[in-house]
Amino acid sequence: MADRRRALPPQAPRAWYERFRDFLIEKGFKIGQVDTTLFIKKMDDDLFVCQVYVYDIIFGSTNEEYCKEFGKMMAKEFEMSMICELTFFLGNLNKGHLSIKKCTQEIYSKDSRWMIASQLTPPMSTNTKLDIDESGIKVDQTLYRFMIADPKETHLSAVKRILRYLKHTPSIGLWYPKGVSFELLGYSDSDFAGRQVERKSTSGGCYLLGRSLVSWLSKKQKCVSLSTAEAEYIAAGFCCAQILYIKQMLLDYGVKLSRVPLLCDNKRDIRHHFIRDHIAKGDIQLRKVGTKEQLVDTFTKHLDESTFHRLRSELNVLDARSIM
Repeated sequence: MADRRRALPPQAPRAWYERFRDFLIEKGFKIGQVDTTLFIKKMDDDLFVCQVYVYDIIFGSTNEEYCKEFGKMMAKEFEMSMICELTFFLGNLNKGHLSIKKCTQEIYSKDSRWMIASQLTPPMSTNTKLDIDESGIKVDQTLYRFMIADPKETHLSAVKRILRYLKHTPSIGLWYPKGVSFELLGYSDSDFAGRQVERKSTSGGCYLLGRSLVSWLSKKQKCVSLSTAEAEYIAAGFCCAQILYIKQMLLDYGVKLSRVPLLCDNKRDIRHHFIRDHIAKGDIQLRKVGTKEQLVDTFTKHLDESTFHRLRSELNVLDARSIM
């Protein structure tokens, strides 16, 4: 698929979007049912998609000729400042491989104090348990500008470890190969009472199309779970809702899925209400996954180096040098 980017003209965003929307509808485009900034047009066996993203328009097609025609049409109707092949979107994009190499380099170039230790380790230690640390040593808050609360030395050490990992893995990123199947698969997990201060649990989930990671989450639960089963149930409910959202979005692309597998490592107690209803409807299919094959552990737990690298590979997060 060929991708192109165009900068939007400096007009009022809402007014410009409405004009842009009406123009595309006149040309036979349909608005996405889930995302109203997505426009789709099917021509014979080819698909053309156009996405408005902040101040950019990103578009592509299974037929590159349609991209060229669209570019000419837009240039004739609107005042555009740029058209080029998409090479940077939320990170470096190179032949289906998405990394944050540029962002990492910018962090280190802005402040030399991040240039620390050369040893490569996983981004979090298995022994790290961060809390308020009221008696801890205070640090320079301009250096630790990512925190909202009052940071201490323990927090800064944790951030340094993450940045050290990023510094030594600049070519590691998400790999989206061509020709993969459009089979959706979801993983759900939780870290029971892992939050040191309020003892809340963490929900985790990841979703793959074929082997390509398309969505993931790591989110503190709003209430305190009284058991592992309850924490797992809350996480699975959230992941079930996300699968339904992705399924609806795929319908805009003409892809209809049913009985999407949702893999949990604690199937025994996840059986009620929302999830049970959607199992009965055939929307999802709850499956048991072994603890060692639980990919969501990457987002909810502090892992040892061997396990971290193995699960990272299973998520198709690969080194660009090994696939180019």
